[in-house]
Amino acid sequence: MAVTPSIEEIKAVIFQLPIEELIKLIAEIEERLETVTMMQVAETGFKEWNDPEEDIYND
Repeated sequence: MAVTPSIEEIKAVIFQLPIEELIKLIAEIEERLETVTMMQVAETGFKEWNDPEEDIYND
């Protein structure tokens, strides 16, 4: 079973990284956030497709 570290534990490790690694980490985090945000925005465009009446085709 994996143990999830606390935010404080994560920060303690992150702040020990060299500046170059911090820059890379920030870039990766920003990319992940952009992807998640775009996916959330895209989901709103498909809400009209969630029509319960069309579920008859799933049977």
